[in-house]
Amino acid sequence: MSYTPSATPQQEAPKDNRKLIYGILTVLLLGTWGYIIYDKSKTKETIIVKDTQILDITNAKDSIQLAFNDASAKLDSLAGTNTQLQGDLAVKNEEIIKLKGNIRGILNKKNASDAELREAKAMIAELNGKIDGLFADLEKLKGENLQLTATNNQLSTDKQNLTAEKQNLEKNLSATEMAKRNVEDLASTLHASNLAIAAVNLKSSGKEKETTTAKRADLLRFSFDLDENRVAPSGSKQIYVVVYAPDGKILGNGTTFRTRDAVDLNYTNRVEVNYEQGKRTPVSFDYKQQDGKYQIGDYKIEIYHNGFKIGQGTKTLKKGGLFS
Repeated sequence: MSYTPSATPQQEAPKDNRKLIYGILTVLLLGTWGYIIYDKSKTKETIIVKDTQILDITNAKDSIQLAFNDASAKLDSLAGTNTQLQGDLAVKNEEIIKLKGNIRGILNKKNASDAELREAKAMIAELNGKIDGLFADLEKLKGENLQLTATNNQLSTDKQNLTAEKQNLEKNLSATEMAKRNVEDLASTLHASNLAIAAVNLKSSGKEKETTTAKRADLLRFSFDLDENRVAPSGSKQIYVVVYAPDGKILGNGTTFRTRDAVDLNYTNRVEVNYEQGKRTPVSFDYKQQDGKYQIGDYKIEIYHNGFKIGQGTKTLKKGGLFS
């Protein structure tokens, strides 16, 4: 049996797919452009958001910087108070300086984060609170200082018044004591009585004879009594005797003592007397001129104790006759 091949079908002409391909490419192209447009839109939106965020951050940083500047200016004004901070105030000031440094550290950052700026803002609020507290403490301190100054001024015035009163009291006391001493000195000052002055002629035999003529007088003998005094204490007393010659000059070597009238007066002789309280004490001494010549006329004698004149007398020496 023989095989007879069937007739081959007639081949179809190939289809034209270009339209489909163009359509697909067109869709893809449109999708790409759409995506590009969409992406650009999103990018622009993101940029706008970023710009807005940057602006917000910049504005926030500027606002925080202004607040920090205000706080710093307020703090700097404390320098004009001329108040030396001590104790608790010094500690508070150190805390403020440290806090201020922390804030400045954040603000000096070029890309400070929003969290850091919020932290800086919170620290500025804390800084203002601390500055206000320090101001309040300083004002309180100023008030206390004013009160202390007023108190010190009052104390100074009181001290001056007390000093003046003390000086017046001391002056009065000194005057009283001086008056008391004067009274005591006056009360204890001795009094001389029974004053006698004799001119004595010394014989070659050693005998003495009283004379009234100047040319025969070899020495003057003074005698007197210190009366009893129940106030003057017992002990050595210095008695000054001043003898005026008829020419008014004081006999003696020019040695002086001071009277109660504050006068420095030459004296003829100073006598040390051992006085016993309440008893009459006789005193006697001789005075002889160096040249042995006595003037004619009145010899005036004054006796002093404690600067007071306590007795006086006169002795007259006459001009002797041919046989006197």
